[in-house]
Amino acid sequence: MPHAKTTIVHLVRHGEVYNPDKILYGRLPGWHLSDRGQRQAAATAASFSGHEVSYFACSPLQRTQETSRPFTEVIGLKPTLDEDLLEAGNSFEGLHIKGIDSALWNPKYWPRLRRPGVPSWGEPYEEIADRMFAAIDRAREPPRAARRSW
Repeated sequence: MPHAKTTIVHLVRHGEVYNPDKILYGRLPGWHLSDRGQRQAAATAASFSGHEVSYFACSPLQRTQETSRPFTEVIGLKPTLDEDLLEAGNSFEGLHIKGIDSALWNPKYWPRLRRPGVPSWGEPYEEIADRMFAAIDRAREPPRAARRSW
């Protein structure tokens, strides 16, 4: 009886983003990795050295593409851009939301916080999970001859 091939899927988050003002950047464009984030990406990519990788994807966000660069060097694949790997949608994007200067202290934002289990400020958790599972399912598919890459 032939053995079924096991597919291992690794999900890697982007490295640390340069964000001295502690803004919730979410899906906003133009957010780059910090120097530390670049080192994190390189160290994580190095851990894949010597491993067979047949599929590699990242979201179209700048910071994820910057995180993917050292992986490309280590595994020899360019990433497929996958919209399902985007950050969760969030209506607080662009706001400072940590500490004493947090926008969340302003009562005008409180209606967005009425249902944290959904959440009422952004993309529902079930939709996020559905997107992620769709991306994982694609990663488990047999390699295809042509994939869109950057």
